Amino acid sequence: MTSIFLRSLVYNVLFYIMLVFWVLVGLPTFLMPRAAIVNIAKWWGRSSIWLLRVVCNTKVEFRGTDKIPQGPLIVAAKHQSMWETFALLQFFDQPLYILKRELMWIPVFGWYLKKADMIDVNRGAGSRTLVNMARRAGEEVRRGRQLIIFPEGTRRAVGAPPHYKTGIGQIYADSKVPCLPVALNSGLFWPRRNFMRYPGTILVEFLDVIPAGMDRREFVTLLGNMIENASNRLIEEGQREQAELFGRVPTPLAYAEKAPADPA
Repeated sequence: MTSIFLRSLVYNVLFYIMLVFWVLVGLPTFLMPRAAIVNIAKWWGRSSIWLLRVVCNTKVEFRGTDKIPQGPLIVAAKHQSMWETFALLQFFDQPLYILKRELMWIPVFGWYLKKADMIDVNRGAGSRTLVNMARRAGEEVRRGRQLIIFPEGTRRAVGAPPHYKTGIGQIYADSKVPCLPVALNSGLFWPRRNFMRYPGTILVEFLDVIPAGMDRREFVTLLGNMIENASNRLIEEGQREQAELFGRVPTPLAYAEKAPADPA
């Protein structure tokens, strides 16, 4: 585990150095159309994935990419770590995120988010504000963008009970576009609020598209079942791989209990 700790340390340092590098490289894009900033974000995401493989021996396998449709879309993904926030960018031409407002206040980085026309939301606001956010998201998607959203609202540790929020149903109803569910097991290798980065293969699976027009409640139930069933299958597959690497199957929360905290 000492080697894994040192590799994790090196990766985390280089990850933020690389982030600063891309922020500086992307400064001219403030004078360009939104697509230029999106391309910078994609390069940052790809380089971060490459760095994770080189330093920590953490690979990634994307499955079902042929199921990704073109045009306006809701991309609803399981959320276990920071990893998927940048890793999914590369598959979409006009990505859109709903972000907590505090991220917009970060110097330079927040300016990028504004230039990219992301939607900020005050999590402590009342229901009226959240309804307005859902409506704006629906409008943006109907214009041809792809909303990448995490229906549980926050990162959930591997093994934690799922908690899908009703907001995704409102956005689905307002946007009247298909939804692409995404399952993953990233929390095994990049645990939330955790310093460690573990070797193995992060699995991401794009599932069958849910067509527009379903009843909102039925949609939320179907979406949750699809993502959870597939994610549980990918978690089991990842744990089998880790059992071969470490000689045992780790318990779902073992990493969070043993490793120092990481604000990311």
